[in-house]
Amino acid sequence: MQNSFFRLATAATVAFGLTAAQGMAQDNGTTPVTNLSMGEEVNPDNAPGSIYLRDTTGDWEVRCQRAGEGQIDPCNLYQLLRDEGGQAVAEMTMFAMPEGQEAVAGAQIITPLETLLTQQVRLSVDGGNVKRYPFAYCTTAGCISQIGLTQGDVDSFRRGANGKLTIVPARAPDGATVDLSISLSGFTAGFKMLQEITKEAIAAQAAAQENAEGEAESE
Repeated sequence: MQNSFFRLATAATVAFGLTAAQGMAQDNGTTPVTNLSMGEEVNPDNAPGSIYLRDTTGDWEVRCQRAGEGQIDPCNLYQLLRDEGGQAVAEMTMFAMPEGQEAVAGAQIITPLETLLTQQVRLSVDGGNVKRYPFAYCTTAGCISQIGLTQGDVDSFRRGANGKLTIVPARAPDGATVDLSISLSGFTAGFKMLQEITKEAIAAQAAAQENAEGEAESE
């Protein structure tokens, strides 16, 4: 099978070469060869699925993912969380949810692999009430908690100065925790931007679906 394929491929290559050579030989080489692809430049940074920094609001980054032509790029708020020594420990990514749901926002928290999962993740703002969230799964990048935030939670982020994320290392002595500060500087402006982008994306998706249904009915 492989030998047959190789013979066919070789024959096709030779045939193409002869046709091209004959074309170039005609009229003393003045007849152009057609149907040749000249290639196109590929820029991975602009490819669908690539991530880019759209804006910075305070201590939050507005990161977006290229969705492709005619679509709205989905975006989220991102902050790298460091310990008291300045070492990067965890990441927090927040996104706006469509209207009408119990969760106004969603967030993904990534902590080190050696986190004690049974102690879960604890989150509070300016020393207020503490909420606890479970871990969903772990990958080579770390252990991930996917959480939903109510309107009250988002309002406390807007009013607050600093949030606190608490995790427990698996090898730490009993009672030892790692407390990470979440700067809320720029959160209000950043989250408002996310909400506007989300509304725009939903409207564009609804319009595209309506157009598709209209075209289907007209056929």
